[in-house]
Amino acid sequence: MVNRIKNRFADIPAGSDNPINYAVAQRDKNIVEMVADAVAHKQTLLAYQPVMRASSPTKVAFYEGLIRILDATGRVIPAKDFISAIETTELGREIDVLALRMGMQALRCTPGLRLSINMSARSIGYGAWTKTLMRHLKQDPTIGERLILEITESSAMLVPELVVDFMDELQPHGVCFALDDFGAGYTAIRYFKDFYFDILKIDGQFVRGIAQNPDTRAITAALLSIAEHFDMLTVAESVENKEDAALLSEMGVDCLQGYYYSAPTVHPAWMRGLQAKAG
Repeated sequence: MVNRIKNRFADIPAGSDNPINYAVAQRDKNIVEMVADAVAHKQTLLAYQPVMRASSPTKVAFYEGLIRILDATGRVIPAKDFISAIETTELGREIDVLALRMGMQALRCTPGLRLSINMSARSIGYGAWTKTLMRHLKQDPTIGERLILEITESSAMLVPELVVDFMDELQPHGVCFALDDFGAGYTAIRYFKDFYFDILKIDGQFVRGIAQNPDTRAITAALLSIAEHFDMLTVAESVENKEDAALLSEMGVDCLQGYYYSAPTVHPAWMRGLQAKAG
């Protein structure tokens, strides 16, 4: 067994920390190459997942546009499988630009659509991203009122002052902001009085199985209390069953999102309607 392990890592360059670090580095290198190839060949798309109103679970409050890429075999690769490897790189900024561009085009083509698009705080001030945003806002003033920009908690806390200034600049355009994955990072609560977040999205780790877990319920209740104090609409992510959905509604969550309602799809109902009219 020991010999097999030694042979398995015999080709690791001298000076590498350990086999695990080397394996992770190789994996990330392969992921970056895959994403770069997809971007170069325009093999990117958005998948749309509805966010449902808890008070009326058959009605959609808004959709979230989730970036996807196609690998060399044509498989659809979700962001969770590649975003951590590229988030701090130039490629991460390019992916944010592509997601924003596709989202803004969807908003322009569908007047009744309300859509959230993910972004990293690192993209604030990135030339191509800013240019894309402002061009579309100027071309169609109604887009700003239907656009939600989602920033993860961990990303926002990297440069909170920059995020606050960015939100302040976009307020006149009617753009809303969502704090994504709340509870997963280390938010400094003191910044809440300065932020302009309109929506708080509770991380899935506090949602999955909540009906059977009193500890999770206590944590989620605390997060809801924070949102209520700052007058923020709440969204529970990763809702996967009827029991969790019912309990979250009872607890006062405003909106619910997850596979219990719908998986992300590249062919949402509203898009199929547009295609039918075009045909």
